[in-house]
Amino acid sequence: PGRARRLLLSQLFQPLNLQAGGEAGWDGRAGEPTCRSQKLMLQAGLIHPSSPGCYYYMPPTVRAMEKLVKAMDEEMQAVGGQKLNMPSLSSAELWRASGRWDQMGPELFRLADRHGKDYCLGPTHEEAVTELVAAQSNLSYRQLPLRLYQVTRKFRDEPKPRFGLLRSREFYMKDMYTFDASEEAARQTYDLVCGAYCSLFDRLGLPFVKVQAATGSIGGTVSHEFQLPADVGEDRLVLCPAGHFAANVETLNEEQTSCPMCRAKLTQTKGIEVGHTFYLGTKYSSISNAIFSSPENKPQLAEMGCYGLGITRILAASIEVLSTEDSIRWPSLIAPYQLCFIPPKRGSKEEEEGAALLERLYDDLAEALPQLASDSVLDDRTQLTIGKRLKDANKLGYPYVVVAGKRVCEDPPVFEVWSQNTGEVLFLTKEGVIELLSKVQVP
Repeated sequence: PGRARRLLLSQLFQPLNLQAGGEAGWDGRAGEPTCRSQKLMLQAGLIHPSSPGCYYYMPPTVRAMEKLVKAMDEEMQAVGGQKLNMPSLSSAELWRASGRWDQMGPELFRLADRHGKDYCLGPTHEEAVTELVAAQSNLSYRQLPLRLYQVTRKFRDEPKPRFGLLRSREFYMKDMYTFDASEEAARQTYDLVCGAYCSLFDRLGLPFVKVQAATGSIGGTVSHEFQLPADVGEDRLVLCPAGHFAANVETLNEEQTSCPMCRAKLTQTKGIEVGHTFYLGTKYSSISNAIFSSPENKPQLAEMGCYGLGITRILAASIEVLSTEDSIRWPSLIAPYQLCFIPPKRGSKEEEEGAALLERLYDDLAEALPQLASDSVLDDRTQLTIGKRLKDANKLGYPYVVVAGKRVCEDPPVFEVWSQNTGEVLFLTKEGVIELLSKVQVP
């Protein structure tokens, strides 16, 4: 209640290292490859290295993650998703039953409890969710489809973690598992969830491609990856220039160089995988006996699908593909903060009047657009010039920066508004600023 507390940049826990090429504190031993998103996230104080492949996510990064999860929740719930949470510790018995305890090899983090029982830290949860559904002994076809999902930390013992959050050993993921009464219904669910993924990436403004993919250790018969084309991507993709066909190279035979639909020559690119979908059939439901009673009251195995989105990977990959070499650009929907206010420099002739007018604008904006109240930062480092702070704001990628510059003492006061994603600079009165920012979307 009352006035929104102004968020001051000097009080944010975001240790900036924004000097051009400030290499201090980069993780990555000499000669190791780093990539744009890793460098930018370390410089901007968004992540801090802990041990190989593990990071502290700093408060602005957690804000971006929470916004991304909120947008995902909207898309998942629009297709009937119900959110739950499953244990990270998974018993070895479950994994032995599916054959993946041995199949996954050294990628599984394994541990034993004090009683000598074996567990793994879940890299994925097919076994666990199927066991959960199988435990519901009186499941009826009327309760299907079941679309259960979670957002949780996952663990993978990467032999060579690298590129910051793009290939780490501990990461956040959204994984959905679906249970349907027939193959036809399961394939409808598959198309529905793929559509929700496309909708999410469109909302984020990311240049994604959906490609045919191999099913790998998850299994099943149909699989697609959602890829962001990027030079540091570890997947090789082939694309039809007319958009008729796209696939991960690992699914093709060597001879295939033209589009199977229009015969055009396929082009090659690299991609960062940010989502993966699988139609599983009864691979897991048959192991755990996840059954439901049919309309004829006969027990029948559920047809399954699983669907993953890498949350921390989407953050890093979007910075990778949208940013310049030295300035972060966020998908505006999930930028940690939408707005940065820059008051006049200490000792300038606009100092007193300009600072008061800018603070009043901050408060009026919070009142007129309450959704932006907690999305605004005031850069109170007034010992620095406006130009220096503007440069920092540009590097940190706030979608909008409002400056109390030379024209702030005019009547009526005029503010400089930098729209980072379009590169425009507008000169607006207080009413103009509020009108411009009323169009900003926050999940």
